Amino acid sequence: MAWPYWREGERVKAWGLLALLVILLLGQTRFAVLLNELTGEFTSALAARDEPRFWDAIRTCVLVVLAAVPIMALFYYVRDKLGIHWRRWLSDRFLDRYFSNRQFYALNANAGIDNPDQRVAEDINTFTQRSLYFLLIFVGSLLQLVAFSRVLWSVSHELVYFLVCYAFAGTLITIYVFGVPLMSVNFLQLRREADFRFSLMRVRENAESIAFYRGEAQELQQVRRCFGMAFDNYLSMIRRQFGLNLFQQAYSLLTVVIPSAIIASRVLAGELEVGRAVQAAGAFVAVLSAISVIIDNFESLSRFAAGIDRLDTLTAALAAAPVDETAGTTIRTEEGAQLALDRLTLQTPGGQLTLVRELSMAVPPGEGLMIVGQSGSGKSSLLRAIAGLWRSGSGTIVRPPPGDMFFLPQQPYMLIGTLRAQLLYPNNDPSIGDGQLLDALKKVHLADLAHRFGGLDAELDWEKVLSVGEQQRLAFARVLLARPRFAVLDEATSALDPANEASLYRLLLETRTTLVSVAHRATILRYHKQVLELTGDGEWKLHRADDYRFSQ
Repeated sequence: MAWPYWREGERVKAWGLLALLVILLLGQTRFAVLLNELTGEFTSALAARDEPRFWDAIRTCVLVVLAAVPIMALFYYVRDKLGIHWRRWLSDRFLDRYFSNRQFYALNANAGIDNPDQRVAEDINTFTQRSLYFLLIFVGSLLQLVAFSRVLWSVSHELVYFLVCYAFAGTLITIYVFGVPLMSVNFLQLRREADFRFSLMRVRENAESIAFYRGEAQELQQVRRCFGMAFDNYLSMIRRQFGLNLFQQAYSLLTVVIPSAIIASRVLAGELEVGRAVQAAGAFVAVLSAISVIIDNFESLSRFAAGIDRLDTLTAALAAAPVDETAGTTIRTEEGAQLALDRLTLQTPGGQLTLVRELSMAVPPGEGLMIVGQSGSGKSSLLRAIAGLWRSGSGTIVRPPPGDMFFLPQQPYMLIGTLRAQLLYPNNDPSIGDGQLLDALKKVHLADLAHRFGGLDAELDWEKVLSVGEQQRLAFARVLLARPRFAVLDEATSALDPANEASLYRLLLETRTTLVSVAHRATILRYHKQVLELTGDGEWKLHRADDYRFSQ
């Protein structure tokens, strides 16, 4: 996930900023060594009651601090700037894959990918920011180790030997005693938090339906259940973190005592100045911090690892090889001048249920098709197969190019944006002027819509301000503006009265659009030439529209 940015992305900027960060880290490390030496110097001066030496050390220390502050501030600025540029590039990469080949739809059927929205919106941010954070921590620790080891070795060999053993033992205990359980709990916590947030999003998106049903008690129960799972898992997580914190604090606080205890005899014997002892203690802590970076940051590393795991599974899902359309269990698709089905057998995703078996038929231009059948017989599923959303089964679907087909679902999609964008969706043809847009609204009996809401450039939540009937009529206006050769309607007039329904169908026929309609009303039979009846259990019958009669 990380390497493509540094190899293919904004690599010149990325490597330049990273090089600057390393230079700034070198500067920070140098200043840290100087400050440690100066601390020992003015401590020795105080112990020796040498006033000129003390004030010289203080003045030098102030100058070092004044030089160090802007370098430290610039370091964090450059780090965050590199992080946000990396996040932008990686987000674009994920979004391109997420929206290509309608992957966002296919992921709904992937039980292993929960909450892809959170993974794109939050986990990418965490990945880029924390990757840089830990990279720079490890680089800084390496520089700190090199810089302070020399100081420590010059003061006491015994401190160096003890330090290596102490850090090695601490790292092993942290990884093998606290590591694996904490990482698995952190992974689960990210999922639980995402489920809780998604349950609240569903309530917001379906507020009106829930209010009509008076289903708030059950929704509250669902939301509380999601939060309860997140709460219980968090309790488990903090219990494990408590043990880790106990070890980390003991491990850290012992470093206050151990260096002084090891070199105390040499100070008491007069072999070392007090300031050198203070300098050694500071170097000991710095080197220990450098080689104990896993211990000190293990809690953050475990959360980071959990986030990487979630992002990695999404990466694998988006990069999965496309379905092999030559396989016997996959419906093949071809482009052609008409819509045709050749020995089509359609199954639900996963192949658990066969909806249509060995269906062969054609819909030439100008000869509309009406699809009828009982609820659950597979009408809408057949439209999904024609659209290329469902591929489980066998046979061949010949269909016009995507630009020549327009699908109208029963519940139209209303994007957040202007009325102009609503009418032009899913395209954005700048050649279509205001006059054409207003004329389309007039034809679908929404002539006052633009005036009522402040013009074509008014931005509203259209799903909330328009009734379902108005949304369906607006969707027909989209078809009039797009002028496709084929329009596929899945009960697209279910919320309209017969007069509006007849008017809209006549409009489409006047544009010479071939209609493929899923419907239950006999009133629209006359706008089609053929009727496909799905009788259940995969069986079907094909009728001429003139001869077909709805059963009472």
